[in-house]
Amino acid sequence: MTKSNEERVRFANDELFEKGNLGVVDEIFSADYIVHSGGKDYKGREFIKRFIKLLRLAISDIRVVEIKFLSQTGDIIVWQRTLSGVHQADMMGIPPTGEKVEWREMVVTRFDGEKIAEEWTVSELAGQLLLKLPGAC
Repeated sequence: MTKSNEERVRFANDELFEKGNLGVVDEIFSADYIVHSGGKDYKGREFIKRFIKLLRLAISDIRVVEIKFLSQTGDIIVWQRTLSGVHQADMMGIPPTGEKVEWREMVVTRFDGEKIAEEWTVSELAGQLLLKLPGAC
């Protein structure tokens, strides 16, 4: 049975964030995958594996709280996810707070056939981690 792009996005989030299953990266992402985030471009499946490892180290109990699909046209889907977990290790130079953090990410995903080829992301994670630091407003 062929999966829809929405089903592919849900599968990717479940396997990578919830389960930490990096073995599915080649199944989900194209070999020339690229993500545009924070004014930078990150390329390849190895980037995805490194990022998920770092995120799951910093927030080992990470959970996908919600996924909302906003728009889909052809091979592009626009969606938002809400994630949460306890910040337990250094992340992006921000020391662990031991506090629960919840953040949203906006994602535009372009598929090439059945694989994710390109994404544009905006994330609240860094801001939410900084707000948990002692002395933050």
